[in-house]
Amino acid sequence: MKIVVKVGTSTLAHATGCLNIRAVEELCKVLSDLKNAGNEIILVSSGAIGMGVGKLSLNGRPHDMPTKQAAAAVGQCELMYVYDKLFSEYNHTVAQILLTGSDVQNEERHRNFENTVKRLLELNALPIINENDTVATEEIAVGDNDTLAAIVAVSVKAELLVLLSDIDGLYTADPHKDKDAVLIEKVTDLNDDIMSLGGGKGSELGTGGMRTKLNAAKLCTQNGCDMIITNGSDAKRLYDIVDGKSVGTRFVAKK
Repeated sequence: MKIVVKVGTSTLAHATGCLNIRAVEELCKVLSDLKNAGNEIILVSSGAIGMGVGKLSLNGRPHDMPTKQAAAAVGQCELMYVYDKLFSEYNHTVAQILLTGSDVQNEERHRNFENTVKRLLELNALPIINENDTVATEEIAVGDNDTLAAIVAVSVKAELLVLLSDIDGLYTADPHKDKDAVLIEKVTDLNDDIMSLGGGKGSELGTGGMRTKLNAAKLCTQNGCDMIITNGSDAKRLYDIVDGKSVGTRFVAKK
């Protein structure tokens, strides 16, 4: 199975911005094991700015573009160093791909990206993709890694996109505010009622929210790819997902 896994800043980093070592080690171990079992794995990883914030000892996520891009430049090095080190322990080679909106919108560059990922998978490498936050401005930004992950999943014709988040899935209401909120296990129709469940932004260090996840689900399901939102706090949930068990919220593709 070809699977794209997107991991958010809230899963990778503590609220301080520093790396959540236990979570990242477990994620790399599980993804390595799934790869050993014959699955093709592509990782879309947030966290460059968040890790740069920690590395540069900033007080919080910067709001001005130059500091954001400086934090991304520092954080991306740290992020890939960690991934390279951890995946190497399980004999897997990682490859870094940084994209901007222009790379996706330009037909030739988009095709080059698709060809590169295809060849990396043939060479048994594990592509790790992030938005190129060091150079992306609002005009050329994809904007968030939920959308980027959906674009990647559709581009490489993945069967499944898994968004690892800080929430268990899509609920009938905001579970932080409504104790009667119920987890929706399966969505077969992304109608207006479902889309209206998308709230605002996510965590302090991240840029996503449920709205971006629902937009990602729409892009995936319209192009034949299932998508799952689940909690990234326990990477072992990925085993259950690959085994076909009900985990989080599954958005079923239109066949």
